[in-house]
Amino acid sequence: MPDSGAVAPPAAPARVTSLDTATIVAVGFAVCLAQIGLAVPATLNGTFQTVLHPTGASQLDWISDCTLLPIAALELTFGVLGDLFGRKKLLVGGARLLLVGEIISGTTTGIAQMYVGQIIAGLGSATLFPTTLAIIASGSRTHASRARMIALWAALLSTGNFIAPMLGGLTATYGSWRTAFWIIAGLAAADAVFSYSFATDSRSPEGRSLDIAGQSAIGLALFALLYGVIEGPTAGWGSGIIVGSFVVAAALLVAFVVIELRVENPLLRMDLFRNRAFALASAVTVLGMFSFLGTAYSISIRMEVIQHQSAMRTAFAFILLSGLTIFLLPLTSFMMARYQPRWILGGGFLLMALGQFLASHVAITDRTLPSLIVPMGLVGVGFSFAVSSVTATVVNTVPPQFSGMAAATTSMVRDFGFAMGPALIGAVALSKAATHFHHALAGAQLPADVKGAATGAGPVVTNSVPPDVPFSKAAPLAVRALDHGYSIGFTVCGIAALACAAVTVALLGGRHEREEEIATVEAAVAV
Repeated sequence: MPDSGAVAPPAAPARVTSLDTATIVAVGFAVCLAQIGLAVPATLNGTFQTVLHPTGASQLDWISDCTLLPIAALELTFGVLGDLFGRKKLLVGGARLLLVGEIISGTTTGIAQMYVGQIIAGLGSATLFPTTLAIIASGSRTHASRARMIALWAALLSTGNFIAPMLGGLTATYGSWRTAFWIIAGLAAADAVFSYSFATDSRSPEGRSLDIAGQSAIGLALFALLYGVIEGPTAGWGSGIIVGSFVVAAALLVAFVVIELRVENPLLRMDLFRNRAFALASAVTVLGMFSFLGTAYSISIRMEVIQHQSAMRTAFAFILLSGLTIFLLPLTSFMMARYQPRWILGGGFLLMALGQFLASHVAITDRTLPSLIVPMGLVGVGFSFAVSSVTATVVNTVPPQFSGMAAATTSMVRDFGFAMGPALIGAVALSKAATHFHHALAGAQLPADVKGAATGAGPVVTNSVPPDVPFSKAAPLAVRALDHGYSIGFTVCGIAALACAAVTVALLGGRHEREEEIATVEAAVAV
């Protein structure tokens, strides 16, 4: 007999309503705000390097990943909570958490406090992403209307990515970087009030219950995996703690699958993966979003940490990456209604790959903004097509009663890919840069004490020390090493996007096949 996992609250009739204008505004405001909160720290990497004094590049990575980890780990649970207790409560609660997290971040006196603030802000975003998508999915009556609303949702998410670099760049350049967090806090307060006053509630409690064991397993697994990836370059890939973290992550992921197969009302139904389109789109979402945010992370490090450009100039690259989506919304909606998802997804990922390969060949000595227009613009246009289409594919390929679960799943896999982007690309780039730097130092005509100090400091610190510090003589070698590492990072992102394009075009079926697979899942669930 299946184990129930956790006792559900008394069943209530499903409350699913059509989307009214106020609810659409509340949803759009919330998802845009959540993405602003998520993206702002990455635009301030150079500032954090100066004012928070991280002891290594991994500490800088953890600022972004402290936000991304709770998002990736807890979105499934917040999807369940919204189904059970009402999504309006989560809209308001998520905005409040974001408010608290941004206040803590804005008053930070050190990197530890920044970690705490970003974890709490991440909890807020983890609440808002699946909740907003579930409201849209459950309130849309047809596949076509749902696809249009998801395109709008994705465009507003990307608008948050567009606003974040301008907010970070303007405040860091013309005022205080802390102001960015205070502005987000003010917007979060306004969002909470608006959602409480005007949003319409919805819920889908049938067949849903809290799954404490499943949530514990997936949350700890993702933390162990991210810890291993981020700390690997520092601790050593063969060290006991890194190998152990990967072993623990693998064991907990297996445990999660076993738990979900046994409980009566799982956090994530494994039988949904019998639907090839759902399984394929979920996998492609992880890899594609890894590719996109790995690119965003790499260009941020390249411009701010390596080239020491201002946050305002870095904002230009982020505008190209994310600012085009809202303007492409009419075209994206038209294409999603007219063409099969495989062609939109495949084309989007192909454009991303082309831009990423071009970015890997831009010389580190080229600090001009026009050099970024073509590579970052291609990635931005490709992402605009890909993110809308892949989200609609995941949500539209499950039975209607599981739209909330599908929304939470697509949010989880998207943000897990986002979390892995900076973590894995940072690990690869820094490992390659360190190796290149050490080899360059060994053959350089520099005093032994300079070589020793630079070796101990590493390429990131060596590139950033003031000119009066003796081992600053090794800075040119550090720049070339970091350029080598992050060029490889762009290439890895391009390979990932190219793989996504090939897989979706080759394996993702058409509408008739998806309808047959939905029927298969419904039959399996009914047994």
